[in-house]
Amino acid sequence: MSSAENTMTEKRELSAFEAKNEAQKLAFAPVVFQVVVAMQRLEILDLICKNRKGISLESISDKTGVSLYGVKVLLEMAANADIVKYLDDHTVTVTMLGYFLNSDEMTRVNINFTHDVCYDGFKFLTESIQNGKPEGLKTLGNWPTIYPGLSSLPERVKKSWFEFDHFYSDEAFRDALNIVFQEKPSTIFDIGGNTGKWAFASCEYNPDVKVKILDLPQQIAVAKANAEKRNLTDRISYFEINLLDKSQKIPKGADVVWMSQFLDCFGEDEIVAILENVRQAAAPHTTVFILEPFIDNQKFDAAAYCLTATSLYFTALANGNSKMYSVKAMTGLVERAGLEVVETFPLIGESFHTILKCKVKA
Repeated sequence: MSSAENTMTEKRELSAFEAKNEAQKLAFAPVVFQVVVAMQRLEILDLICKNRKGISLESISDKTGVSLYGVKVLLEMAANADIVKYLDDHTVTVTMLGYFLNSDEMTRVNINFTHDVCYDGFKFLTESIQNGKPEGLKTLGNWPTIYPGLSSLPERVKKSWFEFDHFYSDEAFRDALNIVFQEKPSTIFDIGGNTGKWAFASCEYNPDVKVKILDLPQQIAVAKANAEKRNLTDRISYFEINLLDKSQKIPKGADVVWMSQFLDCFGEDEIVAILENVRQAAAPHTTVFILEPFIDNQKFDAAAYCLTATSLYFTALANGNSKMYSVKAMTGLVERAGLEVVETFPLIGESFHTILKCKVKA
């Protein structure tokens, strides 16, 4: 049973009064979210956190340059949302919720991603569901999917997108490197290599390994520039490929094929086609590693909650047909493609990620 399923079965039924109360909170949830963003970006929340014994509204206004009116309307809503607490009519302190909204890195990354990347596009979620297309993507740019446009997103949006992506992958890399290099690979193919972080980590981990990054031309250009800065041009090579084009084939020659948070960017049939492409390029000794944060393999309910919410980013903005998958679903897709999962490494890193180690079926 998944974390989400466990949560649903364990929660008690709300009373009619409680349910109506929660319904009003949901009706104004976007307002509360924007209050948190405003308090963060105007440095109000941080200031209150630094004055845990209490700080006056006038002092907040003076130190942040925000009008007293602005301070009042933000804090009145924040108090109702249990983000701050009034000590008297003119003095506030932070609650535990407000403290974590201000200081927790996962929360910061999620808020910035939701606000900068997703917020405007989520207005088109209904149309995206109806049409099977990322109708909200037009709020960011004119591309068929978000991936060709990543390198040309506005700077704040790009920063928030990559911080979100890297937060949910980078923390797993240390343990993942130990697992992958048990295979003693000479050549790794990094499919969906993005900015090159895995390739660089591999080169740092092992001084002899060669890495080939396979990705769209726009992403290859970014990875190549980053590799040049690190003097890794002799160890990292590139192969431009659109894996949604079935006529474009992955080259042979990999000891290890690595895919980090890559397959969740595609629908089920697309995943099977990509893995079939991997299979045709694989030698009998080739090992395929799939790193994903699976929704049914999370230690904490909050992680499963964040992942299922991320599925709707794919629906409304990324491509309209992908999602975060379960281990069971991904294993089934692997088998459909003629591969098999030979070993599973669950909850590596800070317990978001699982690695599926795969081989070509005998």
